[in-house]
Amino acid sequence: MDAIVGERLKASKDQREQEQLKTILGKVAIANGKQTYVSYQKIFSGDRWKALAAKGAQTQRVLWASTSTKNPSYRDVLYVEELIGPDTVNTIPPATLDAFRDHGRPRPSLTEDVESANRTMETAANLGISMKEVTDKLTDDGVRLFAEAFDKLLKAVEKSSK
Repeated sequence: MDAIVGERLKASKDQREQEQLKTILGKVAIANGKQTYVSYQKIFSGDRWKALAAKGAQTQRVLWASTSTKNPSYRDVLYVEELIGPDTVNTIPPATLDAFRDHGRPRPSLTEDVESANRTMETAANLGISMKEVTDKLTDDGVRLFAEAFDKLLKAVEKSSK
């Protein structure tokens, strides 16, 4: 998500747009995560949920995937630190986990400064950045990468079984 803002910033020739893009650079993915978590909390709260939980219902956890920092100018544990909350799962790559163990700052960050996250997402929308298009692309790319990795695994298993 944040890479798309960076690409847009590089391509922009409009100084005003560049200034606005700079204000959300490195913030859109986290802001989207915070908004997602707020929605999650609404779903799994209130009287209806309490009645279901009393009968044994359990929450679906929020999954954050591929949370390594791709941009070397960002803190190497940025996306891990900023996506921490109860009932979440984070598929942290080994190098990022080692970095977080070394110098990460654990705290329930998903509920911090949600208003700022909302402003970030409003700015992105005002700049014409469609979160639907962004998330559709990320989903397509993610499915393709998982499929390629799975095919590679199957070929390795097939080769070793001969």
